[in-house]
Amino acid sequence: MTQARKLYVKSYGCQMNAYDSQRMADALAPEGYVETATPDGADLIILNTCHIREKAADKVYSELGRLRELKDEAADQGRRVVLAVAGCIAQAEGQEIIRRAGYVDLVFGPQNYHQLPDMLARAEHGKVVETEFPSDDKFDHLPAPSRASTRRRGVSAFVTVQEGCDKFCTFCVVPYTRGAEVSRPVAKIVAEVERLADAGVREVTLIGQNVNAYHGSAPDGRAATLADLLYRLARVPGIARLRYTTSHPLDMDDRLIEAHRDLPALMPHLHLPVQSGSDRVLDAMNRRHTRAQYLDCIERLRRVRPDIAFSSDFIVGFPGETDEEFEATFSLVREVGYASAYSFKYSPRPGTPAAELEQLPEALKHERLQRLQHEIDRQLDAFNAASLGATLDVLFEKAAKRPGQMVGKSPYLQSVHVMGSANLIGGIYPVTIDELGSFTLSGTLAQNAALNLNENGSLIVA
Repeated sequence: MTQARKLYVKSYGCQMNAYDSQRMADALAPEGYVETATPDGADLIILNTCHIREKAADKVYSELGRLRELKDEAADQGRRVVLAVAGCIAQAEGQEIIRRAGYVDLVFGPQNYHQLPDMLARAEHGKVVETEFPSDDKFDHLPAPSRASTRRRGVSAFVTVQEGCDKFCTFCVVPYTRGAEVSRPVAKIVAEVERLADAGVREVTLIGQNVNAYHGSAPDGRAATLADLLYRLARVPGIARLRYTTSHPLDMDDRLIEAHRDLPALMPHLHLPVQSGSDRVLDAMNRRHTRAQYLDCIERLRRVRPDIAFSSDFIVGFPGETDEEFEATFSLVREVGYASAYSFKYSPRPGTPAAELEQLPEALKHERLQRLQHEIDRQLDAFNAASLGATLDVLFEKAAKRPGQMVGKSPYLQSVHVMGSANLIGGIYPVTIDELGSFTLSGTLAQNAALNLNENGSLIVA
């Protein structure tokens, strides 16, 4: 039997990185690697990086500096620690990471992690850098996680259905780090979701850089849309909730909008990034949609699903953005009314077209960001306040930090706490919200639901 070795993976950034990190662990499990929660004592440390945020690379190099001390201490004790950098920064910087941090053993991009066992074997004899886009599909070579591993990860799971992006927004590095759009076949996604459901997963979030551009092959040979995939997954026994992220407004076709009307499992919360409310800035960003088209998309979704809530992404201080153009973004936020949103100061990404443009002063970008974020926070507070006194269906996921309390998610991704026992986990129960916290809701199980649980933790309905 292979001797157990400890694996520590730290993920930065998006949900896809979290999913990729899990699949790295799955790929290494047959090699005897067992995940650990801290880098101390690990035999293999992987930083799974993201290139989206400002100064992301600097933060990774800082972390590598700290890990170097751990690696050196282990070497003094006669133990080898392999240090690897994965993900989008690895893809973008490649050999530069080895040049700046010569103690790193392995660098590989997000399309190469299925080759981890082979890369680790090669790293025994020298530095390894793998950032070429391979011709084979990594998903075809990855072992399925064990049922026990899936159960440990909880009752909600991410499933990658699409990778890459062909949109080439001028501010974005994703087309360069993740490559062109590729979609997984329907049958393989269904098989993965069925395995998850068999292990107790109740909620699945389909993820992709441009997930609603999904065009995977269907069993009949045609190209399936994301709507086709959602209708199929809604029939998987045990899967009670479906979500998808991240979407582009151009790819919200009529059938996908109809899915929000037709599928009770499809949650009424959608992340639909717009980035700006100004048509000129949208054009400079190469978003390929207008403000009016985005608002029309919002209206069509609300028409078929009146209870739907939205989140979005906004970039302020894009090169050339005038005061009036920022005001157009601010007014769009006011007009839509979001449940939550993410706002960022524009920061240039090397190799992207917008990085070559004249940049706005940092102080101006900061002032605009603070003003927009204040409005976003106000809307978040108002959305949560509207839940007070309402009864929401909550999927319970784990024990909370407070003894005797459990925590779960509402249909709108709100964190909800109740007093209850572990037999709630995996169940979806009505909760009446009676208290608002800074970032969470608290409530009580409605209609004495806590007393009406069978031995499997399911609610008994009279």
